[in-house]
Amino acid sequence: MKTVMKLLALAAAAVCALGAQAQVKTNIFIASGPTTGVYYPLGGGLADVLTKFLPNLNATAGTTDGSMANLLLINQGKAQVGFTMADAGWDAYKGQQKFQGKPVDLRALMVLYPNRMHVVTVEGTGISKMADLKGKRVSTGAPNSATQIMAYRVLEAYGIDPEKDIVRERLDPGKSADAIKDGKLDAFFWVGGIPTPAVTDLGATPGVKLKLIDHADAIEAMVKKYGPLYVKDVIPAKAYPGQDAPNQIATVWNVLVTDSKMSDQLAYDIVKTVFEHKDDLVRVHAEAKNFDFRYQTPGAAVVPFHPGAKKYFAEKGVKLP
Repeated sequence: MKTVMKLLALAAAAVCALGAQAQVKTNIFIASGPTTGVYYPLGGGLADVLTKFLPNLNATAGTTDGSMANLLLINQGKAQVGFTMADAGWDAYKGQQKFQGKPVDLRALMVLYPNRMHVVTVEGTGISKMADLKGKRVSTGAPNSATQIMAYRVLEAYGIDPEKDIVRERLDPGKSADAIKDGKLDAFFWVGGIPTPAVTDLGATPGVKLKLIDHADAIEAMVKKYGPLYVKDVIPAKAYPGQDAPNQIATVWNVLVTDSKMSDQLAYDIVKTVFEHKDDLVRVHAEAKNFDFRYQTPGAAVVPFHPGAKKYFAEKGVKLP
């Protein structure tokens, strides 16, 4: 009898151990962006959706300076998933520009939405075209952001040296908007979805008339030097308070990335969950409406897709090399 009881006790212990193992959750950190941008709310929404619908996953998201910071965090193993612009991702993957000699073994989970370059100013600064930025106080974005990368490339295309021809600041969009309100800044660059809260807030400020500066003419030179990363786009009129006319701009795609160490199953589960619960993310920010199978292309992602993501897309009829 004692032997039977002992065996039953051992069996019960084994069941409990298996049950405990089943409850062990994988923890991931999602690197998003500044609190006044679009990455930040979408990152929080993504963490909530993944934690809610993947029983063995606990996802958290946190604010960062943006793409470059996110890519560095992934490379350091401090983030498992991150938001990035395709151009910053390409530089990281190739180990060039700001990532010279330090390539990041990136993999794309999915292409997200078009990231629109904003060149923001207000009436009274004397700025109505890109050439007018010379000699002005201009923020080119936070130090570890892809905004800074793209801002330099736009300025370069117009023959403006960001180190010599402007009084350069390095602020996130929220701080940039506040500095313009306080008369301490004339213009700022920001690459993000629309609407971006900081730009909306600036346009809605009493006594302020928002101006967005056209810069689509820069694209030919940018593509010639850096490759087919940029396309002509438009920020529609009335996207922001006080914006009366369409703004002719340069756009680059946003990509959700990880590295090659993520398991195929987890990558598959993340992408599948995002598409199956897209409506939850649209309620967080309207740019999630652009999460679409037709945008899942090598040309938009630039870096290779993760095998787990490719498996999911193949099931949906999207064949990736």
